[in-house]
Amino acid sequence: MDKNNGRILEVIRFPSPNPKVELKMITYLSNGLKVKGMLAIPILEGNLDGFLYLRGGIKNVGKVRPARIAQFASEGFIVFAPFYRGNQGGEGNEDFAGEDREDAYAAYQVLKSLPRVQDIHIFGFSRGGVMALWTGIQFPEAASIVTWGGVSDMTLTYKERKDLRRMMKRVIGGTPEKYPERYKERTALYELENIEAPILIIHGVQDQNVSVEHAHRLERRLKSLDKQVDCWYFDEFTHYFPPAVNRKVVHDLSKWMKNQAKRC
Repeated sequence: MDKNNGRILEVIRFPSPNPKVELKMITYLSNGLKVKGMLAIPILEGNLDGFLYLRGGIKNVGKVRPARIAQFASEGFIVFAPFYRGNQGGEGNEDFAGEDREDAYAAYQVLKSLPRVQDIHIFGFSRGGVMALWTGIQFPEAASIVTWGGVSDMTLTYKERKDLRRMMKRVIGGTPEKYPERYKERTALYELENIEAPILIIHGVQDQNVSVEHAHRLERRLKSLDKQVDCWYFDEFTHYFPPAVNRKVVHDLSKWMKNQAKRC
């Protein structure tokens, strides 16, 4: 790993939708590339836990929303959300859980470098789920990992999402039939032995974007390895939860995270 990974190059204040949360646009180094991300700091005294927010989607789909990371910061976390390479002024090209995993690792290093940050939690939504798992493998000292509607198997994503196949073939270089090893290399399921942090899986059973089978495969694999895993399945919901439920789940998962940190 490049020793400069996570070095902060530029900090610019950003308008916050929440008067109790400060937002800043950060430029940081990831394997020599200048990558952008957003930092959300609650206006509170003292040290706080860090929260690495790993977005879903690719390019302009699933972009980091200031209101969303401010929502997590208002739960009492210092939140950093990388945009991944090639996005919103960052250098390089996004790689859909390939080399851009380094941007998540370097973002973890950004949080580690902040003097007020204590334990660090990892959160991934949708495509960010597989990024969160890889980051937990890379940093076994993480306090907890939450994957919400998260991808766990890249081959399954290719099979399920006809609308993503063209992009995946372009980025990964072909189909899972032609290059099974390339899809396996991007699938964290095969390296979960190295995860030490407790994991919470949140998934809507009616999800058509990332099927609940991703959650079931992850749950089975973690249990087979005797890892600590909790699962919150919501029978009636899809990839996106209604606003009131979403707010409650954000509050509940934040509480779950803080309880894991106390056990460390």
